[in-house]
Amino acid sequence: MNLLIVESPSKAKTIEKYLGNGWHVVASVGHIRDLVPENGSVDPDKDFQMRWQIMPGKEKQLKIITDELKQADAVYLASDPDREGEAIAWHILDILNAKKLLKDKKVYRVAFHEITKKAVLAAIENPREIDNDLVDAYMVRRALDYLIGFGISPLLWRRNLGKSAGRVQSVAVKLVVDREREIESFKPVEYWSLDAECKSDSGAFVANLTQFDGQKIEKLSIKNQDEMNKILNAVGAPVITGTVKTIDKKHTSRRAAAPFTTSTLQQEAARKLFFSSKRTMVAAQKLYEQGLITYMRTDATNLSADAVAEIREYIAKNYGDAFVPHAPNIYITKSKNAQEAHEAIRPTHFDGSAPNVSGDEERLYDLIWKRTIACQMTNAEFDGVSADIATKNAIFHASGSTKTFDGFTRVYTEARDDDSDKDDNKLPPLEIGEKIEINKLNSEQHFTQPPARYTEASLVKKLEELGIGRPSTYATIMSTIVDRKYVEQDKQRRFHPTSGGWVIASYLEKYFSELVDVNFTAKTEDTLDDVSNGKQKKLDALKDFWTPTKSMIDDARGVKTTDIINSLNESMAAHLASDGNNICPLCGGKLGLKLSKFGAFIGCENYPKCNFTKRFESGDNSGTPENSVEKPATAASVDLGENIVFKIGKFGPYVTNGKKNASAKNYTSETITLDIARELLNGGTKKQEPEILGENPNTGKQIYYYSSGRYGPYISSNRVNVGVKEKPDLQTAIDLINNKQPTHKFTRFKRK
Repeated sequence: MNLLIVESPSKAKTIEKYLGNGWHVVASVGHIRDLVPENGSVDPDKDFQMRWQIMPGKEKQLKIITDELKQADAVYLASDPDREGEAIAWHILDILNAKKLLKDKKVYRVAFHEITKKAVLAAIENPREIDNDLVDAYMVRRALDYLIGFGISPLLWRRNLGKSAGRVQSVAVKLVVDREREIESFKPVEYWSLDAECKSDSGAFVANLTQFDGQKIEKLSIKNQDEMNKILNAVGAPVITGTVKTIDKKHTSRRAAAPFTTSTLQQEAARKLFFSSKRTMVAAQKLYEQGLITYMRTDATNLSADAVAEIREYIAKNYGDAFVPHAPNIYITKSKNAQEAHEAIRPTHFDGSAPNVSGDEERLYDLIWKRTIACQMTNAEFDGVSADIATKNAIFHASGSTKTFDGFTRVYTEARDDDSDKDDNKLPPLEIGEKIEINKLNSEQHFTQPPARYTEASLVKKLEELGIGRPSTYATIMSTIVDRKYVEQDKQRRFHPTSGGWVIASYLEKYFSELVDVNFTAKTEDTLDDVSNGKQKKLDALKDFWTPTKSMIDDARGVKTTDIINSLNESMAAHLASDGNNICPLCGGKLGLKLSKFGAFIGCENYPKCNFTKRFESGDNSGTPENSVEKPATAASVDLGENIVFKIGKFGPYVTNGKKNASAKNYTSETITLDIARELLNGGTKKQEPEILGENPNTGKQIYYYSSGRYGPYISSNRVNVGVKEKPDLQTAIDLINNKQPTHKFTRFKRK
């Protein structure tokens, strides 16, 4: 009996049907082993030695594999044909060797890019060894992600700066924040345009002003209404006569877009189907496991000769020979390191039969099918014509085009981001010297627009252009930055940074500049590819990355929280005072960024004498985020969610869940949050944000002062609380914390 190990249970069922008797197919259900989730599992001082463990919940899968192995004569490792798949095969082999279960058994590595009987049998007939270069590249990637996580994340948690940082996710957040900075600093510029409603003997058309008094008129040439009025007065009366000065006829053609890569599939599914990257990849995974499409993680655009022949045959049969190009269309892969797959994403068959799928899978399959068929069809053909209409002191330009042959557009047309192109006019037949009647001049005021916020599609496209991330990572990047609440999407499905996104991006830019530098990150991706291709050694790659990163981590550890807040206030000054006002309305003090476990907020520099606070708004002005709730600053009642409401009562602010009330006297409708309300209802003692007194040199932890606890004012550091009568200076606080006598867990401390 032969044992074949794949990643997915549904894939296992499909393949076992192809192989028949003498074969058992089992699934690992993805990765079966990972790094031990504790500090020290990657040791840079011992050549980055890595400690592995069976992932929680995967013991069952491992037992299934080992039980089946006892009856097997040969083992075929058939995990996915990319870096992660190669690593899964290596892990399984390493585990089985360690258990000494492979004695007298042959082990083969097989890989296929589509789950068809032909592809599976061909892979089994041509096995290979595990590609150690791909495994090394996986180990470099996993070690770096681990070291960054355990190196930087504690710095973020301790200072309430964020939840996590990563090589690629942090760059993605910074791109969103940088775009927001561009939008906030953008100054609109006024300009005007002039269109002429023209009429010839053959029909009507519209032309736009391109020259006046011998000067070329460009987009920003006419700056205001006064300049436009001068032109209108000079051009003449409401009805004037022009002459056709030139006619230019041109035949153009447009080629079909290349078949899908992972990136372009995610982009097009976002534009046409409104799918998130994650939703796209979930549907694509199901289609692949059912044998309906080729492997969905790829940056290659080529198709197999067999597939091209089938597509051309289908086109000829269903659309006619005119839609079949003389030679197959060839697409050059743009990615310089396209090595993780052999083909673009395409259907596995082209007989026109509809697959037995529904919902997301049906819609995505239809998109993939149409794109693949279209890519091997003839070009769309257009006849274009343009004409210049001259008056005594102006020239108006008109253009139009007519599609003369559908070509690939009969099946599919690619969508575009931020497509502002208007439909072309269809010009009537014109002749040079022909008189044209201009019946009306239409002037219009415009303002230049700021750059558009990123959508999922345009952000994935930008990352790909910068060489950041790889096919297997884009969906994870998009979902991570949303799940971590670093970005939100507005009603137009465009990203804008949350307050947490602003904070994490500004902090990393200041103290981990290389980590969020696009060139450094792209270079790291290139290095991983070089390791995959055997051009660079694993240890060299790890050292090249870890040396500067460790230096940044060591430097950041020594920075005081107060200095961090000052630097964040400086870097975000324009955003924090986007309305031009950073003055406290209660005392006239300067407002600035404050940090708490509930998130960033704006507070007065004169705290605790002045306790004015307000929300750190994300800065979005294009529509309310889909997942947010507007809370007016002066509202007497605010629904916080989970049936918890903030109200202003006879004795001041309070929160209630209908069964229990709790005082919220130190909060307003602008500063209260659901998390704070929960804590108040559960008997929490933090009635206001603490003041940082400074760092305890004995522990390296911050000391906080709370002006009102359950038993009065107190100081706290590293889970040690000490009651005080008033706010102490730093040295007194250090002495009190360090000399606090241990008490029983439930003993209350008393103030003298």
